[in-house]
Amino acid sequence: MSSSSPNDAKLDPRVRRTRALLGQAFVEALSEKGFQAISVQDITERAGVNRTTFYLHFPDKYALVDYSVSQMFRQEIEKREMDVCHFSEENLRSLIIMVSEFVAFSSSHCARPEPHFESLVETQVKKQVQDVLQMWLEQTGSRVDSRTAAIAASWAVYGLALQWTREKKRPSVAEFAENVSPLITAILGLAQPA
Repeated sequence: MSSSSPNDAKLDPRVRRTRALLGQAFVEALSEKGFQAISVQDITERAGVNRTTFYLHFPDKYALVDYSVSQMFRQEIEKREMDVCHFSEENLRSLIIMVSEFVAFSSSHCARPEPHFESLVETQVKKQVQDVLQMWLEQTGSRVDSRTAAIAASWAVYGLALQWTREKKRPSVAEFAENVSPLITAILGLAQPA
């Protein structure tokens, strides 16, 4: 969690470091115990901080999950420069690949499938994908309602990525992105005329 959101940039370095420790401890506990079995005590022991310190940063483990998932996904967006590029078929495929890989990663790091944890991941990922897509739409000068189209497309991207992770015989992530990107382009109202 070395990268930070704009809001985190204003935080004291000790606060960022403590939050990073707590997030890392959570990820480690998640792969061993599963989300429901993790307690705040498990997280604080792994992070080497006391419970009071935890509660100074987060009201509960759910807030820690929201923060951690948001930070990890934001890092991926920034690493792949999705937040500073524009709409193109290639960038859309890259975004679909990124979401698919992130969903697969988050699912594989949970000791057992847990719908509540998946729901927390879904909320954070869809929101950030929506933000990227809305930015792209606004840059194109599209006549569609950019917010509504971005919401619909973010739900489609996430849902299709989740379905891809659950398939026993799934195509490569690149092939998957190639196959679904025309659907997402159409939802965004950016389909090229034939």
